[in-house]
This record gives sequence, C-alpha cells and structure tokens, in this order.
Amino acid sequence: MQHYNVMFLCTGNSARSIMAEAILNNIGGASFTAFSAGSHPAGRVRPEAIRQIERAGWDATSLRSKSWEEFSQPDSPHLNFIFTVCDNAANEVCPIWPGQPVTAHWGIPDPASVAGTPAEIEHAFSLAFAELSRRIRMFLSLPIASLDSLALQQELNKIGSSQSQPS
Repeated sequence: MQHYNVMFLCTGNSARSIMAEAILNNIGGASFTAFSAGSHPAGRVRPEAIRQIERAGWDATSLRSKSWEEFSQPDSPHLNFIFTVCDNAANEVCPIWPGQPVTAHWGIPDPASVAGTPAEIEHAFSLAFAELSRRIRMFLSLPIASLDSLALQQELNKIGSSQSQPS
C-alpha cells in the first residue's frame, strides 16, 4: 500500500489549513499523513478551529501554527501533495511551494476574517470545516495510484473549483 504525505498551506496556519490537517489525519487512514503550515504563521490556532475539530470527536492538542520553512529542511518529510487553501478572492497571498509534489489550489473563504456575532463567526468556521471535509473526502475517493500526474492534477483542480451549496 502506497503512503502519501499531504501539506495544507495557508498564510496564517491558524484555521483552514489546521482544520484540513486534522480532517485528513482522522479520515485518511494509514495511507495518508497530513501536515499544515503557513507562509506567515499566526503563532496560535484559532479556538473556533479547535472547537470544530473537537466537535468531530478528534483530539486537537497536538495542532499548532507553524511556518512552512519547517518542511523545507533536508530531513523534512517528502511531500506528495500540496494544497493551498487560502482564498484568492480575499486577496490573500498564498505561499508557493518549490519542488515536485502535485499541487492544487482549494480556495476556502477565511472564517478568521469574519466580523460579527460569536454565532456568525462560529457559523463561518463550521462552513469552512464542512467544505474542507467535502473536498478531502473527494480527494480520498480518487484512484490516486492508478492516475498519472497530469490526470491527477486535473482531478485535484476540479475538486478545488467545486463549490458546495451554502447552507
């Protein structure tokens, strides 16, 4: 059985990429290990992101905001996939990853940028978590081992451009 290392990148590594890391590590089985990082890490994980992870029944104690530079060291894990989850529509700067992993952009609106009542902010985090879960489940359903890199790239881009219906 093939094993794949997956990186979720965003600017602050405090919400979307952290939630994606937790989702994949909890539903991806033994074939996947997920990591997350940011180009300008916030240094803390948003409590709303932690609540989403814990509501799913998963442990969030080991999650932390970290720089993508941690993963560019010679002894860093070899990455097979890199997903940027920043939302270009919000004019965020998404980090660029050098090397040969298969990459895709899965723009997710930034729940940390939502201003409003605590309930509205919590709802934004819930929507982001649900969208990340949906896309990761689609990714896990792909026959990764049987697709060449171009076909795989096309499938990942389709997942990134698919939008679920707002609730």
